[in-house]
Amino acid sequence: MTTSPAVPAAPAAGIADAAAYAEAVATASRAAAAYYATGESALDDDAYDRLARGIAAWEEAHPEEIAAESPTGKVAGGAAVGDVPHTVPMLSLDNVFSAEQLTAWTASLERRIGRPVAGWSVEPKLDGLAVAARYEDGRLTRLVTRGDGTAGEDVSHAVGTVLGLPDALAEAATLEIRGEVLMTQEQFVQANTARTAHGGAPFANPRNGAAGTLRARDRAYRVEMTFFGYGALALPGTDPGLADRLASLPHSEVMAEVVRLGVHTAASTEVAPRTVRAVEEIQARIEEIAEARAGLPFGIDGIVVKADPAADQAEAGSGTRAPRWAVAYKLPAVEKVTTLLGVEWNVGRTGIIAPRAVLEPVEIDGSTVTYATLHNPADITRRDLRIGDRVMVHKAGDIIPRIEAPVAHLRTGAERPVEFPEVCPQCGSGIDTSEQRWRCERGRDCRVVASVSYAAGRDQLDIEGLGTTRVVQLVDAGLVRDVADLFSLTREQLLSLERMGATSTDNLLAAIAEAKRKPLSRVFCALGVRGTGRSMSRRIARHFAGMEHIRAAGAEELQQVEGIGGEKARTVVDELAELAPLIDRLVAAGVNMTEPGATPPVPAAADGAAEGEPSEEAAPGPLAGMTVVVTGAMTGALEKLSRNQMNELVERAGGKASSSVSKRTSLLVAGEGAGSKREKAEQLGIRITAPDEFAATVAGFLPATA
Repeated sequence: MTTSPAVPAAPAAGIADAAAYAEAVATASRAAAAYYATGESALDDDAYDRLARGIAAWEEAHPEEIAAESPTGKVAGGAAVGDVPHTVPMLSLDNVFSAEQLTAWTASLERRIGRPVAGWSVEPKLDGLAVAARYEDGRLTRLVTRGDGTAGEDVSHAVGTVLGLPDALAEAATLEIRGEVLMTQEQFVQANTARTAHGGAPFANPRNGAAGTLRARDRAYRVEMTFFGYGALALPGTDPGLADRLASLPHSEVMAEVVRLGVHTAASTEVAPRTVRAVEEIQARIEEIAEARAGLPFGIDGIVVKADPAADQAEAGSGTRAPRWAVAYKLPAVEKVTTLLGVEWNVGRTGIIAPRAVLEPVEIDGSTVTYATLHNPADITRRDLRIGDRVMVHKAGDIIPRIEAPVAHLRTGAERPVEFPEVCPQCGSGIDTSEQRWRCERGRDCRVVASVSYAAGRDQLDIEGLGTTRVVQLVDAGLVRDVADLFSLTREQLLSLERMGATSTDNLLAAIAEAKRKPLSRVFCALGVRGTGRSMSRRIARHFAGMEHIRAAGAEELQQVEGIGGEKARTVVDELAELAPLIDRLVAAGVNMTEPGATPPVPAAADGAAEGEPSEEAAPGPLAGMTVVVTGAMTGALEKLSRNQMNELVERAGGKASSSVSKRTSLLVAGEGAGSKREKAEQLGIRITAPDEFAATVAGFLPATA
């Protein structure tokens, strides 16, 4: 699921009377003060936005009752302070929440300047802290927060920990570069690891981490952040020629100058700023950035739209809080604060004991979240999670929601520790706690039914008639202890079971016999090797061609398979060693252990071949080197193939199967009802083919049943 920019904003908080208004103003002021001081607000962004809109609506209806401390119309809600004056006010941005509001804003701007805007810059709204970096003769001399827009806080002590903000520019220029300091997801993890190792509470989210770190002094550990520039302006002492360029160039060209000087911007990212001409193009780019949001290594909470020409900006001018030539298109929140109600301990089919957070239901990104990922017991301990904690929950796209950290400053003292299981919650056996991920000492034997049911599933061995109920019956009867036992079942054994007649018995035995002929990729997937799934199993099978080659491979050889790093490679080696007796029994039962069309890797000097003599390689398939996406309903020869079977077909023909359209996509196979993926492929100029044409291309690789 992608984040749709068409989703309307949550409704404004309702304010019934003057007393409720006063309380709302006080709440918003406290939240803003905490947010801009340390990032530790009691309200998440969505809740604050709704409260602020409610306050603004009340004030519009009761202009004579506006409180002096109201956050409306003030930079940083009037909460931030600082003692370093800005040479030019450092303002906030007004917000819009829908395509209709954006269209109304662009029309209003063009009416204000009396002509169409010649170009619009569309760029990500980065979720960090706004700062101004001052350079004199090319040397970084000062770093200042936005503060209240007129003056900010000097945080120059943080220089050296902010990546992308060089100590010296590519030339000896005097100017100010404005941008956002944030933590990437990787930096956030590293920061919390260092912070908790030194006895500190973990940061609730990356923005909280950046806010606290930017202001911290004399820490015993180093935490890095990243700078993204979004603007530049002249300072007293700036060369007149450079000052004129900064004042007259379009915003997009000013940012090109910033990049040339060696400062980091979003230009090198998947959501790079782009200049467009028409309002319709603005919305298309917004949708592209919103779709990419879940996969970004850093947080964004919207898209900034700016009039690109300097003349248009100058004529539009600015208000006391925000420029009139720029607006922030806010995206639905992917982070919210809720309460951790409990922790469930679930045992997977390989015996892994996994914790899962039970949450007070909260609406995030268009869906209700009641559960979230907790990685392992060590992670719970490291982050000091407690039952009853207020926790920051993150959800983006179709990623499983996760808890970032407890919001420690909201604790009341009533929270209690998470209780860890002393025995396996599934079978009562002992627990192996030697690794971070705890495991039942019985391993796969703890979840025989789940393990066998998974192996027999449609995307693995596809044994029709062997659902969970039948597997339970076979296990309870003592006929099956693992997947290999399926291949030794006899007609007499099956007929002895309840509700197993002659026809259903013969059909099941035929399906089991058919399963023996499945390709290695299906068999390997059926083993349930930790760290692998359908796609990874296909890649491993295609790379090694035979089970004997996979079993003989060490961690180094496994890392030659796309997507396998050092840790996963070691896990696969250990898993295959544990599964060796089961694999031997499958081989003895006559189960296929080769991948059709695949050629095993040849060592540098293969047995029987002269040193340096080229080995004979299989001819490349028709999709060699191509990344293929399949969408919509297939027809003709492909009609009966599942999506997993289509992906297998792509890879047998030499291609790489993918689920999403991007610039790296080579071909889209578009069936009936292709929808948004077809539209995106057309926008990117990607080749699109119909199912019948694709079937003809890969005819030699189609399964016999197609």
